[in-house]
Amino acid sequence: MSVIQIHRVIRADAAELIAANLASQDYHLPWVTSFTDQTGFDSWFARGLTGPNIGLVAREVASNNVVGVVNINEIVAGAFQSAYLGYYGMLNFARTGLMTEALRAAVGYAFNELGLHRLEANIQPRNTASIALVRRLGFRQEGLSPRYLRINGEWRDHERWALLSDMPG
Repeated sequence: MSVIQIHRVIRADAAELIAANLASQDYHLPWVTSFTDQTGFDSWFARGLTGPNIGLVAREVASNNVVGVVNINEIVAGAFQSAYLGYYGMLNFARTGLMTEALRAAVGYAFNELGLHRLEANIQPRNTASIALVRRLGFRQEGLSPRYLRINGEWRDHERWALLSDMPG
């Protein structure tokens, strides 16, 4: 029996996600800026309604508390069958291994339910916890993208990590 449950975000998740993000802001920085109000939630939620993005909420089964968020972004079908993977965990569950299980479930969802062939995670080189997480799941480093994403007003380098559906983990 799994200790983690993932589901596509629904409007009813808003208050709990906002509260969890507020409590975890210092933990998330400088790696990611998560939404901390209803406007931010609404913007994130709307991205998954009609576009090529899916927002997933990971919850601990025992408590039903939010462990983290996983985004499957810029999904491209056809010959590419690929997407970008973004994620962040909540402070209350830091260093428990539950975010590894959440990401494992999200990868399974992407490959099995969505039929994707490739997932790419772009991670800042000093974010050692996030790099360790994707390594545990079998992602392989493919390279470095200088000044790849603008986070908190600064262009930041990112390492490219990828996992293929048919690649042994």
